[in-house]
Amino acid sequence: MSNSIYKLSIAAALAIVAGGDVAAQSTRNLSMTEAIELSLKNSKQLKLSTAKVDEAVANRHEMWNNHLPDLKVSASYLRLNSPTLDLKVKLGSSSSDTTKTSGTSKGMEVKEAAYAMATATMPLFSGFRIKYGVESAKYLEQAAKLDAETDKEDVIQNTINAYSNLYKSLKTIDLVKENLKQQEQRVADFSNLEKNGLIARNDLLKAQLQQSNIELTLLDAQNNYNIACINMNLMLGLPEDAQLIPDSAAYVKQYEEGTIATWEVSAMQNRKDLQSLSYKEKAAVAGIKATKGEYYPGVALTGGYIGAYVPNVLTLKDALNIGVGLQYNFGALWKTGAKVNVATARLHQVQATEELMNDRLHLQINQAYQNYLLSRKKIDVYAKAIEQANENYRITKNKYDNHLVNTTDLLDADVAQLQAKLNYTFAKADAVVAYKKLQQTAGTLTDDFQATR
Repeated sequence: MSNSIYKLSIAAALAIVAGGDVAAQSTRNLSMTEAIELSLKNSKQLKLSTAKVDEAVANRHEMWNNHLPDLKVSASYLRLNSPTLDLKVKLGSSSSDTTKTSGTSKGMEVKEAAYAMATATMPLFSGFRIKYGVESAKYLEQAAKLDAETDKEDVIQNTINAYSNLYKSLKTIDLVKENLKQQEQRVADFSNLEKNGLIARNDLLKAQLQQSNIELTLLDAQNNYNIACINMNLMLGLPEDAQLIPDSAAYVKQYEEGTIATWEVSAMQNRKDLQSLSYKEKAAVAGIKATKGEYYPGVALTGGYIGAYVPNVLTLKDALNIGVGLQYNFGALWKTGAKVNVATARLHQVQATEELMNDRLHLQINQAYQNYLLSRKKIDVYAKAIEQANENYRITKNKYDNHLVNTTDLLDADVAQLQAKLNYTFAKADAVVAYKKLQQTAGTLTDDFQATR
């Protein structure tokens, strides 16, 4: 009997959940759909994913801005000492004896100067660096959005797992409480029989010990439920002391398993992480082309304005210029090759990751598919086990009443009956989780959730 009670305690501890004092706090009915909506709204992981998408969008805008002209404006005001000024041109004086001095020419004392200038440069050709830089940024933006969708599916699956644990822990409490009432009634009956000398004292003690063990199992189940509630509340952004009541209707429906080939085709078409790798590969190809652009010269349209003022010497204004500039870095001839090799290595990494992902995808689909088939079979087996456990208890109870078996046999049959009920309840919840995992592996979990909204 002690071994069976131990197994029962382990089974009750399998449900991992959260909460507080069950009696002292308010309760809230929570459907699986509502739990998923709240988790998507409050997920810190998705907030990080959104920030990464925003960064990718901003990076694309930054790369596109390279098409726009650069406009630089500068101005300076200078205070000067008394410089030596030797003008080689005449200033219009009739005198032919302009004097050169160690200071300044007479009447031409210069103590300050100011100038301002503006230059504009419009790129006309940059060796395709701008073009392919923008193209690469666009692909990386798409990859970031797809990565965010993958994170979204992870959040949904984690919520489903937590919701299932919450359901299992609460059902454990219900089933154990129901069994505890039977134990209490049995102890009361045995007490009366023992007082009348109809059963041995040892039989009463065995019944009382089983009742104590069931009470401990109930305490473990309630603690697990409390922990699970806290976990769910943190995930959903709810008050930590909220008591959540999951909807058992989420575990009534059974889903068709389909064929493994259909799931694999779906995964190849819908897996966001696989699509993300495809865009990253395209971005890497564009990055190689952008790097090779350094082999080419840069051509730009330039224009500018210059103004200057030096008291007693000159005033310059309306000095405009426009032209075409050519720039080429000859160092690119022997430096760019290494950069191209680095960009090519990155492409090979992405391609190798993509091949690895394809192999991993087939394995994940097969594992998820087999796990779901197993969970479906377990439901059927545990359903039969309940019938067998009920019949076994009925027969054992009749034999006990006729003094054909001892108290230990009766209590073991009772534990087996409770264990069968717990196993069946857990199997139904695990089957739903397994099917949702299969959908996630095939890339259709988000679509399935959106269809139910």
